[in-house]
Order: sequence, then structure tokens, then C-alpha cells
Amino acid sequence: MRDSSSHRRTPHTPHRRAAAVALVGVSALIAAAVQAGAATAAPEKAPSAAGKVIPGAEAVKLSPAQRAELIRDANATKADTAAELGLGAKEKLVVRDVVKDGNGTVHTRYERTYDGLPVLGGDLVVETTKSGVTKDVVKATRAAIKPATTTAAVPAAKAEKQALAAAKAEDAKSPDVNKAPRKVIWAANGKPTLAYETVVGGLQEDGTPNELHVVTDAATGAKLYEYQAIETGTGNTMYSGTVTLGTTQSGSTYNLTDGARGNHKTYNLNRGTSGTGTLFSGPDDVWGNGAASNLETAGADAHYGAALTWDYYKNVHGRSGIRGDGVGAYSRVHYGNNYVNAFWSDSCFCMTYGDGSGNANPLTSIDVAGHEMTHGVTSNTAGLVYSGESGGLNEATSDIFGSTVEFYANNSSDVGDYLIGEEININGDGTPLRYMDKPSKDGASKDAWYSGIGSIDVHYSSGPANHFFYLLSEGSGTKTINGVTYNSPTSDGLPVTGIGRDKAEKIWFRSLTTKFTSNTNYAAARTGTLAAAGELYGTTSAEYKAVQDAWAGVAVGTRPGGGGGTSFESGTDVSIPDNGAAVTSPITVSGRTGNAPSNLQVAVDIVHTYIGDLKVDLLAPDGTVYTLKGYGTGGSSDNLNTTYTVNASSEVANGVWTLRVQDNAAIDTGYINSWKLTFP
Repeated sequence: MRDSSSHRRTPHTPHRRAAAVALVGVSALIAAAVQAGAATAAPEKAPSAAGKVIPGAEAVKLSPAQRAELIRDANATKADTAAELGLGAKEKLVVRDVVKDGNGTVHTRYERTYDGLPVLGGDLVVETTKSGVTKDVVKATRAAIKPATTTAAVPAAKAEKQALAAAKAEDAKSPDVNKAPRKVIWAANGKPTLAYETVVGGLQEDGTPNELHVVTDAATGAKLYEYQAIETGTGNTMYSGTVTLGTTQSGSTYNLTDGARGNHKTYNLNRGTSGTGTLFSGPDDVWGNGAASNLETAGADAHYGAALTWDYYKNVHGRSGIRGDGVGAYSRVHYGNNYVNAFWSDSCFCMTYGDGSGNANPLTSIDVAGHEMTHGVTSNTAGLVYSGESGGLNEATSDIFGSTVEFYANNSSDVGDYLIGEEININGDGTPLRYMDKPSKDGASKDAWYSGIGSIDVHYSSGPANHFFYLLSEGSGTKTINGVTYNSPTSDGLPVTGIGRDKAEKIWFRSLTTKFTSNTNYAAARTGTLAAAGELYGTTSAEYKAVQDAWAGVAVGTRPGGGGGTSFESGTDVSIPDNGAAVTSPITVSGRTGNAPSNLQVAVDIVHTYIGDLKVDLLAPDGTVYTLKGYGTGGSSDNLNTTYTVNASSEVANGVWTLRVQDNAAIDTGYINSWKLTFP
């Protein structure tokens, strides 16, 4: 067996730059799998005082002016950065965001263009030390951006027709093309190719605004991808008690404009579905009466939730506003009639809230505001595409920070908890919308990762990440927090010891802002959170181990030392022919009794330069095939090193189990380094 780490390609060789690079860009589009950057040369040691952040490792609070200066620096050196990264002559970088650590390290996020065309799935993050040395690069794709042509063979009208048909297939109401097809380079999965991106507007089936993005191959007319850019969520009622609001007075009139928080405004749509509506204003500085019948009440709750979320990101994570530029978004309440949802839209840079069933329960609680504003933060940082595994991580990020904002608020009328929508009674029986300790309790969300999770609704594929965050914060088993009793299980049946919410939220935020890209999947989220934990607390820390354990608890990766149970392993290298026949690697299991378990762990270590080309199957002794990874999934990242959970309870345990791998496309090569079966 070869050491797989020694065969990983480093995406960027460290050396000094002529000028220090400053910052980052987000690709707010694209598809389904992630790429983690190179590891640092030596592991960080845990600080002597257990649980303390390594000095200088945390991001500093940047004022809007400081952030703008870093962005100007990055823009001034982006051509040098592109050359240093080995980008082609037709490729250019577009600076999108910046994070600076206390030790001077800067994380610059970029989008990419090719011959003037946006590269969807071409985003990357460059990490540089204080002295200007490039330390690490995280890319959404490692594929070279070299499309065969930039001349379309099919007309834009065909792409437009296809996009409208896709919207109609989802029962959209009055779909219309609100952005004409634009030419792009599609690099989110597979070989980068010229494509059209078309955006369809109108309304979705439930009355939510439609912003459906459809990507069409400009050479063949085939649909390559589609995703919905309107990011939806639900939450509690409006009951936060009597609170202080940030307002503005003009003469004898007051209005809901928060001058202390980027001039965030709150508007009344009055059952409308477009425009901004009317800014809440009045002769006094008292808003609402706590009842849904008073239209100001929902406005007050939305305004309060936005203020809390602004304060949370600024005081806990050092981010001034959604974009980090000190500019506030705005809120719209009383959307539609009986509209049971809330949503974030990049196009208006705003949050919108319905009034719920019977217009009696406005969806304007603290965690809903935190959830929706976090969609904006995600869009302006990692840009996790709202589809597939990246979409699940996007939705989970909003649940995670919606929950932490609620804890941060410390409001006695709406105490912090790990329940989503616990007060709105959207189910009609008093149950929450989602549970972070055991997501499957809602009847649809998943507790753990499995190979097909990217194909389900993002509100349910978010389950493993929500569960991970709960386990990392609080640990497994039964406990009561703020009067709520939780009982969190683990996929491998082993306990997880929590590190506390304060540390967990720091790790997730650092991952979102410096490690995740538009295509991040669950395996890469594990890689990113481990990197973040290592930077903050050291790779020998209890916090680092807890991240490993919590991910293993949701069937993503394994625990240090394998996590217990009985294991059977093959360390024989098996070369995988390029675009060739399938190869196999057998393991003989003996000494077991009865059938295999429902949570058989299959740890796979495959060294390969483009895992999207691979199809990976597990064959039971009787020949039954379990697909671990389908061809075309996993994106363009290098090396498949993950653990799958297989329900093999119908199979006899003893016998020859086989890993079968096939490379289905040309250029990239690799080998099976090792694989292991673990019977918990």
C-alpha cells in the first residue's frame, strides 16, 4: 500500500509574490462537489491551554474601509496572482471577498473569467502569509479551463426555450426569461465547455419568486444543469416580546430604518408579491402590539431579527454586514396571501416573509431572520450552489447560524435551541419543522450521508450537516438544554463528545469563508472543517478530534484509528486504466456470523486526478451491487478518500466482497490505494 498523501498533487507551489495578495471572490453559481486545497507542511500543535484558539489564527474584525483596502490590493495584483497560479493567457481573476487573520494571513476569494466569459465553477481561494507567500489554494475545479471553442453552435433561442420548458415542468406560474441567455464556460463538473446560462423568472408553484438558472451546452443544445437561486426557509412566530429597535426619525415621523446597522430597512408588501412595498413609518416610535392583526407587528419582528443577525456576525465573527462592507440589506413582510415560507434573494439583496396559513403566523422569528440573512452571507462567501450536496450544505449553514443567532439573542420569549420552526406550528401538531439532533424526526431529513443524498431536496439533504453541528457542539446521547430534551444518535454507534457551540460555530464560519467553494460536497466539507479546526486549535487538539468524530457520527469519513468494530482491509494497489475497463479489489471476510449490518462501513482510498470520471461499486459475495459513487458525481477534485455507509443487512457477512472501480473518461488516471470494510 502506498502512502496516498505522498501522491496528492499540490495545486500551487508556495513561493513569494512580488506584492502581497489580499482577497477573495465567490462564484455564486455552480454544481456538485468540492475541492480542498493542499495541506500545510507541518501540523499545528495545540496551544498549551486546552481549548484556546492558537494566537493569531482567528479572523480579525475588518471595518468596511479596511476590507475595501484589502480588495483594492488584491485587484492591483490579480494579474500576478493569475500568472502565479498558472492560469492561461485568456483567464482573468475577479476579486469577490477577503478574510484576514490576526497573524497577517489573508484568504482571497476569486471568480474567474475566460476570454471575457464567466467561468461557472471556476472560483478559488488563495491563502497568503503576512510576508506574501502563497500557503494554500482551494479550487472548485482543478480542470484546466481550455474549452474547445467560444463560438456557439446552437442559437441562444434554443437555450431560452429549454429553460422555459424546465420551469414549466416544475409547474411554475407565468414563467418568463428575466435574463436573456448569456454565454459562459461551464466548469462545475466534467470538462469545461462553452454553454448558455438562462434565468427564468415568474413565480414557483407555491408563490415563491422564481429564479431558475438553466445551463445549456452551446455545442449540442443539451441541458447540463439547473438550480434555483431563490433560497427558501421557515421559522418561528413573531413572539419575541418587547424589544428595542433601531429606527430613524425625520421631522415628526419615525421609520424602520436602522442607522446603526447599514441602514437596514423593513417594508410592508401588504400582500403584494413584487417591488419593495411601503417603508414602515408612523408618528411614534412604537411598532405593533404583538398580534398578527397589526401589520406593524411582523415588521417589528423582522427588523429585530435582522438587527440581531447583524450584531451576531459582527460581534462573534467580525463580519460587518452580509457582504462585509457595512451595507445593510432590507426586509419585506406580508408577502402574498397565506404564503407559508420566507426566502432570500440575491437579486434584491433582501429577505422576504410570508404570513403563514390564514395570514395568522408571520414567519418573522429570530431564527428565520438568521436563516435568511445567512443565505446572503453564504452567497457572498462560499457561494454554495443551491442544488445537490452543495445545496444541502448551503441550507444547513442557514439552519446552523439561524440557531446560533437565536442562542446569541438570549431572548426569554424565544430561547435558543437546536429546533427549526418550533413555534410556528407549520405541521399543525406543534412539532418543529426540523431537528438538528436527529434530523430524521421530521420524517424526511437524513441523519447521515449516503451516496444518493445529492438527489433529494436541499432542505432534507441538509440533515447530515445539521446533525454534525449538533454533535460537535453538544455531543451524542440524551441531554436537556434550555428546557428542551435531545437524544442524538451516531451512525457508527460510538459516542461523540461535544466541544461547545462557541467553538463549533467558529469552525463552521471559518470553513464557510476560507475553505468552502461553490461546489463543496460533504467529503470536502469534512476536509474544510478539519483544516479550520487545525488552524484554530491545532491538529493535535481535542477540538480537531471532535470534528473527526462528529463527521464519522454522520457517516462522513472515519474516526482516528478506525472508530472501533472489526475491520478487513486490502492494501494492494490496483491501477485504474484511463477510460478503460473496470478493475476490482477483493476482501475476504471470515469469522462473522449471520448477515452483514445495516451500517456496514466501506472506507475507500483512491488516488486519482479527477474523481468525477469514476464509478465505484461494492459487490457483495452473492454479486449484489451497491453503488457507492456514480459516474459524473464528485466534481473535479483529486482523490477519493471517504467512508460510505451501506445497508447490507440482506447479505451474508462471510465471503468475498469486492470493490469495483471504472474510469469512464479520458485524460486522468490513478489507482486504488486501499479500502476497508468495518463491521461496527
